[in-house]
Amino acid sequence: MTAADIAAQVLDLVRAGARAPAQAEVVVATTHQALTRFANSFIHQNVADTETTVRLRVHVDGRTAGGATTLADAAGLRGLVERTLAAAALCPPDPGWPGLAGPAPLAGAAEVDETVLAATPADRAERVRSFVDAAKGLETAGYCRTVHKSATFANSAGQAVTGATTEAALDGIARAGGADGVARLAATGLAPIDGAVLGARAAAKARAGVDPVELPPGRYEVVLEATAVADVLRNLAFWGFNGKTYVQRRSFAVLDAAQFDPAVTLVDDPVGDGAFGLPFDAEGTPKRRLVLVDAGVTRVVPHDRRTAAEAGTASTGHALPDGETWGPVPVNLRLLPGLPAGSAAASHPTEVDGPAADSDVAALLANVERGLLVTDLWYTRVLDPKTLVVTGLTRNGVWLVEDGAVTRPVRNFRFTQSYPQALGAGAVRGIGRFPVPMPGSWGGERFVPPALHLASWNFTGGASG
Repeated sequence: MTAADIAAQVLDLVRAGARAPAQAEVVVATTHQALTRFANSFIHQNVADTETTVRLRVHVDGRTAGGATTLADAAGLRGLVERTLAAAALCPPDPGWPGLAGPAPLAGAAEVDETVLAATPADRAERVRSFVDAAKGLETAGYCRTVHKSATFANSAGQAVTGATTEAALDGIARAGGADGVARLAATGLAPIDGAVLGARAAAKARAGVDPVELPPGRYEVVLEATAVADVLRNLAFWGFNGKTYVQRRSFAVLDAAQFDPAVTLVDDPVGDGAFGLPFDAEGTPKRRLVLVDAGVTRVVPHDRRTAAEAGTASTGHALPDGETWGPVPVNLRLLPGLPAGSAAASHPTEVDGPAADSDVAALLANVERGLLVTDLWYTRVLDPKTLVVTGLTRNGVWLVEDGAVTRPVRNFRFTQSYPQALGAGAVRGIGRFPVPMPGSWGGERFVPPALHLASWNFTGGASG
């Protein structure tokens, strides 16, 4: 059966099995992911997996329940419907049920690249080989992956849509004398994934990070590379620009308020060039480009149907599977570049023998009197959702910058920083020209940040505590 046939059969089974008129929605999604891992500069794992998941949500007699199965034969679908209807009968009443999405056309679609569909282990190994060779003897580790997702949605209100998307990504480190350098990139096809460029960048940063000094904690001017800015976007998306946290008053977002520097424009674009994702959400609502922050002013918070009903507005197409738990999240968030990019190319090496192996980073550093260049933020945890105060560690390279030049490597810091405050009025001193698509950490996201020059970042602990 095709995905559309499976969805239609599930809806027919719901109609036949429900004891009262039922509203039902079905998503039939297939993901093919292939992964080539390497460590100690050798490929040690090559795996591929194809999985089809059928998700069902029903609303019967004022009660709502959901279920899923990977068994798409007749018995598996019948069992899914029976379990889900039985669960609905046991659930408490759901007075906030917003109803189903009605018929609506798609606003666009993400790209599907044939090179990803045809990718072989040898194609991924070739990029790993180039990465390792470019590191010129340094120890390397990481992965190269290809992903193809397709899905069909149908509900009992008549909405029926289908879509697909592809991704290729490489994420790797090089190590020299205990110092790590990182390079990572995602794209819709294999062609932009240049292992040689990424390997040279990771190696240059590793060599430049050897024998770091320790600096005292405190507030420092910073240039965050795109790898670090991706974490800023991720936390803004999951905790701030989230319809559930917004209606529960746990979000910092205030509509039509100037909450950011005028240089900041944040856009969620799941259907634009280079996007990764399906053109509709888990409720069948078509996705579209959404400007969340326009020149520093917060304009919109993304919603699914439930949070939109609570907020008195319409869904923006951001429902996630099991979204009752997570809430609607903008997983295609982009920080728009500070100057016309002219090219969305992800790598512009100008100093492959130094830590600023990127023209964007080098240009931003030129305006730093005394501060830090930070490659990566990791192990970040939210301390206060309302102000989005986050704590975490630096990783994969920190350098002291004096009078526009990198002068020495620095040992890692712990930081405690409100992300909206760091991007507030007067705090953004520069935004890079070239956004860099970053591989998602859990398979459904694509954050696209350029490098960022900020007036202040609060480092609260050093290597010695």
